[in-house]
Amino acid sequence: MYKLKLIPDNTNIPFLKYRFMAFLLSGLLIIGSAIMFFSAGLNKGIDFEGGILIEVGMTEAPDLSVMRSSLGDLGLGQVALQTFGAKNDILIRIQRQEGDAKAQEVAVDQVKQQLASDFGDGVSYRRVEFVGPTVSAELVTTAIEAVVAAVFAMLVYIWFRFEWHYSIGAIVALVHDVLLTIGMFAITGIEFNLASVAAILTIVGYSINDTVVVYDRIRENFRRYKKMDVRDLINHSINETLTRTTMTSFTTLLALAALYIFGGEVIRGFATAMIFGIVVGTYSSIFVAAPILLHIGLAHRNEEEDGFQSTVKAETEAEENS
Repeated sequence: MYKLKLIPDNTNIPFLKYRFMAFLLSGLLIIGSAIMFFSAGLNKGIDFEGGILIEVGMTEAPDLSVMRSSLGDLGLGQVALQTFGAKNDILIRIQRQEGDAKAQEVAVDQVKQQLASDFGDGVSYRRVEFVGPTVSAELVTTAIEAVVAAVFAMLVYIWFRFEWHYSIGAIVALVHDVLLTIGMFAITGIEFNLASVAAILTIVGYSINDTVVVYDRIRENFRRYKKMDVRDLINHSINETLTRTTMTSFTTLLALAALYIFGGEVIRGFATAMIFGIVVGTYSSIFVAAPILLHIGLAHRNEEEDGFQSTVKAETEAEENS
């Protein structure tokens, strides 16, 4: 039976040879992301800016694309539609309007008039709520806390699973991935909402999983090839896990591509962030997390450990002979 192979067996690509180019590229991308974040900022969705929530029930399931286009022509800013429960239950989200509560009521009346014009009496209103700036500010704080807590938990996990050298490399790669993903939102102007936070947390989990696979092979090879040069050993470890890394990324991207194409407008931002994050996470596992071990003393630490073990072994043999 034919087996799909994206990468041939026994590759010997000198990844560490290009580590400084990769570091330079990552540094430039992070700087560019920071500039765009502080200048253009994020296109925050209703979850973070506040807005209006209208829950409606329809006698028949509507075409969301047509409904979204119709409400978007009202000039109320961002309009998001989401089905829940039955397909004819629609949650309409509209960004917060400038002005006081009266301005929000006027926007609600405009939406009701447009829906009445499009669907007649087939619309029932179950809930109308206004999400104020206080609630949205709490969501921003909660989102930041969730990302920071996830990164810290990964730090602790890697520290106990391996040792502190590996944990630093993993956290650098994670911060790298998070910053570039946020930069992507700032550059493209894709709406940043709670689904985007979920995408970032998912990317964090995927990236650390990919990094752990590479680190685990490096640790195994340190025990297996004690005389091998550290650069050659890390290169060899990356090449050994390259097939697994590329196949996992490829199959994940296939699923995300299906979500992007067929998932509709509501989930497209999430799928875009995930696609970008998978590519960046795969890149960082190979060109950031693994090479950085060379620059934080891992090679020196293993040389000391080997010397200590040799000394202990020699002393034990001397005691036995005496």
